[in-house]
Amino acid sequence: MDKNLKLVIEKRIERTVKALREHNIDAQYIPDTQALLQKLGEYINEGTSCGVGGSMTLFETGVIDYLRSSGCEYYGKAASNTKDLISNYRQSFFCDVYVTSSNAITEDGELYNVDGTGNRVAALTFGPSKVIVIAGANKIVRNLDEARRRIKYTAAPANNIRLEKPNPCVKTGVCMECRSPTNICITEVVTRGQSEKGRLTVLILPDSYGY
Repeated sequence: MDKNLKLVIEKRIERTVKALREHNIDAQYIPDTQALLQKLGEYINEGTSCGVGGSMTLFETGVIDYLRSSGCEYYGKAASNTKDLISNYRQSFFCDVYVTSSNAITEDGELYNVDGTGNRVAALTFGPSKVIVIAGANKIVRNLDEARRRIKYTAAPANNIRLEKPNPCVKTGVCMECRSPTNICITEVVTRGQSEKGRLTVLILPDSYGY
């Protein structure tokens, strides 16, 4: 990465981390994926029950492979049918640790997420004793308006294509605000802080991961 651009990104992360901490959310800059996996080892080990929210970031950073080999009691998208998958979603709600990403993080210190099933945002807001949010610098936006535009023009179409959903954005490349029964943009949640200090930790990397 160009050193000048790297500095700009690091300053953006610095502002965002500061704002998150001001909102009582633990936030840290993580330089690379190796440091990220080492950090996860502070929270997750053999015997820890761990749930996972759907996220390309977790695959791309090696977190999913790490969890599957860590000896933790892992609840993820491993089930072969919908009934088992929903059971996993519900079990994740009671796990020791929940690991997910965020659709966007504002420089004002807010997490912005949109869900279809709602399992991810439910666990984020209440349930697991510890929640770890992992995101690349590409998820940082200036404010909630920019966060919503990010969903409409990037995250929603890309995730619909990935999940092979028959929704209009698959063809248009932009959210059409559809009312399709297969819509994955049903629940919108803004997290502006946390009342239980230490429950929510946000780890931000300087590279781009996920949608």
